[in-house]
Amino acid sequence: MTRSDLVEELANRFSQLPHRDAEFAVKAILDAMNDALVRGHRIEIRGFGSFSINRRPPRMGRNPRSGESVAIPEKRVPHFKPGKALREAVDTRTAELESKANP
Repeated sequence: MTRSDLVEELANRFSQLPHRDAEFAVKAILDAMNDALVRGHRIEIRGFGSFSINRRPPRMGRNPRSGESVAIPEKRVPHFKPGKALREAVDTRTAELESKANP
């Protein structure tokens, strides 16, 4: 699902919400989540999952073309951990779809 698919889904589910407002709502939510992660905060959405920042320490890597050692700096990367309800919903719905496809 892409960002535009999410906007379409939101606009279709709530007919009183114009497409432009749905687009603004999705953008506002994603921007707020982005800002929170940049500040180092953890985001928890009950029943869905949590977003946090993981630190990857600096390390030595190799250039695959020349074979020389390259210093790779420290990085901070976003991490998503699905909640129990999301894991269970995906598991049961996937099993249902597979059983319908393979009777």
